[in-house]
Amino acid sequence: MSDGIILKTPRLRFVIWDEGDAALVQQLHSTMATTRYLPGSAPWSPEKAAERLRGWFEEQARDGTTKYKIVTEDRRFVGRAGISRFGSDQFELGFSLIEAAWGKGLATEAASALADWYFERRLAPAFIAFTHPENIASQRVLRKIGMRERAPILIDGVLDMAFEMTADMRPENP
Repeated sequence: MSDGIILKTPRLRFVIWDEGDAALVQQLHSTMATTRYLPGSAPWSPEKAAERLRGWFEEQARDGTTKYKIVTEDRRFVGRAGISRFGSDQFELGFSLIEAAWGKGLATEAASALADWYFERRLAPAFIAFTHPENIASQRVLRKIGMRERAPILIDGVLDMAFEMTADMRPENP
């Protein structure tokens, strides 16, 4: 697709990050509300945002997938979402939206589109996702797109809820 667009939904565009996007990443994770369920539970510094952005560039180059910048049709930044390698043999779905985008179904729209995209590309037969045990909103999104709960996973000292999806689990219209 043109303009660095990887994937489109009715309301969202998944776009390759630009070198200068560290400020957007830092803005996304600049509040306790947007970081409370992430490892470290603290707003991100500009350095952490730049480091994470570099990691996404490396993932894209190595694996052909990563967490992408999400913008609206009019190019307004609303967050990040994607599927990236987790460990040596799994892929992981992840998403984070700016607070102004919460409660509008955008996370579900993004996660559902990514699941379809992932299985169409046949990157692997399954992917996982995990959430902090108190992150009820993300758990709802994962269940709504058809993911199945599996054994919890220890991430940075927190026993997170874990989910998985295989191609044969994919519902027709989440």
